[in-house]
Amino acid sequence: MKPRFGIDIDGTVTTPDTLIPHINKQYKTNIVLDDVVEYDFLSAFREPVDRSEFSRWFKENEAYMYSVSEIAKNAKSILSEWHSLYELFYISARDQSVYPITKKWFEENNVPFHQIELIGSHDKLEVAKKHQVQVFFEDKHDNAVCLAEELKIPVILFDTPYNRKAVPNNVIRVHDWLEAKSWIQRLF
Repeated sequence: MKPRFGIDIDGTVTTPDTLIPHINKQYKTNIVLDDVVEYDFLSAFREPVDRSEFSRWFKENEAYMYSVSEIAKNAKSILSEWHSLYELFYISARDQSVYPITKKWFEENNVPFHQIELIGSHDKLEVAKKHQVQVFFEDKHDNAVCLAEELKIPVILFDTPYNRKAVPNNVIRVHDWLEAKSWIQRLF
């Protein structure tokens, strides 16, 4: 059996700043990724933003934003290379309602997959456990720490301004997909 990878989508396969231009347009602001120091885009606003209004706007626009998400540099070529070597299971907090647009994005961008699971929650532990993933790729700090500690597996954490807290030894911080590939080559 091939090793199985659990892979987050947003901020991992897609660029971590892919939603920012949409937020800037809607809220007439100039947020950049370095402004987002918590896993919450609202933390980057200088003026308070109504959380329920933001959630409503996001829900109404998420399908479109996901459909035009930018793929992270080198992700496609590396995932294509890995497709025959490993099982690629994408496990995302996206809601199941955006599954058709998510699958279409993977197909249009020629990003290979064996399975896509949209769980509608950031709690990926049970799904990762169920699928017996041996490595997880993530950008959310608390997810990375939880998965690493609970499953005792290596977690590749894609470095962003919003995930720079301390991590345990089996959380491996990388800056891009080339570094992730290098770690995988050492692990397997």
